[in-house]
Amino acid sequence: EVQFVESGGGMVQPGGSLRLSCTASGFTFSSVEMSWVRQVPEKGYEWVSGIHDGGSHTYYKDSVKGRFTISRDNAQNIVYLQMNDLRPEDTALYYCATSFYCVPVYWGQGLQVTVSS
Repeated sequence: EVQFVESGGGMVQPGGSLRLSCTASGFTFSSVEMSWVRQVPEKGYEWVSGIHDGGSHTYYKDSVKGRFTISRDNAQNIVYLQMNDLRPEDTALYYCATSFYCVPVYWGQGLQVTVSS
């Protein structure tokens, strides 16, 4: 059974940072592309970032480039999303997911990230 344990969400002021973590199980993590997706109030779902199975290639939504960094630890089955210079428009429910060409397949349970002063 595919499972994810996500952590690191919370509330932060604009300009602040958070690091999201997602520990996966139930599949061969090192062979699977991973992504982070978010659900923005009144806007629906947005793909945010993806990383190839080996970690050598990463991809980002334009609005987060230069602020967010995705990484993975295949020995620990963890994918991370380091989020810096957070903005109110980054407020969303964030999900880690397995993905195929950055299209989410299996999703985690979601983490709330709120950016507000």
